[in-house]
Amino acid sequence: MRILIDADACPVVDLAIDIARQFDIEVEIFCDTSHVIEKKGIHTTVTPKGTDAVDFVLVNKVMSGDIIITQDYGLAAMALSKKGYPINQNGLIYSKDNIEQLLFTRHLSKEIRNKGGRTKGPKKREKLDDLHFSKALTTLISEVLNTL
Repeated sequence: MRILIDADACPVVDLAIDIARQFDIEVEIFCDTSHVIEKKGIHTTVTPKGTDAVDFVLVNKVMSGDIIITQDYGLAAMALSKKGYPINQNGLIYSKDNIEQLLFTRHLSKEIRNKGGRTKGPKKREKLDDLHFSKALTTLISEVLNTL
């Protein structure tokens, strides 16, 4: 098991690394050249800028049992298909039970924006979001370790 982080605009990189270290789990950070993130003892894979460039490099590294931290529903769906365990920065664990609805909602929002409409963006991040993420990631790690 490893933790793979889609680190472009990810507010929980340090938190995820701290939790991974508690469990002695390898972490790899993925980012593009506009967000190079270097952390001591952590491997960083840097991709060229481009739509979904980071996502495709990351998903090609996913192995069964890996945990993937991402807020991208498309990447989460691809990770699920490779028997990974995706989770977002607020502690939402993506699953086969919720991914289709999330992808459909994303599609509808894109259609609205393409027609000139507006959709709500994400709410401002609060300290409580970090607590939810920490608890969910710790629980997910324990559950995955029990299945290995």
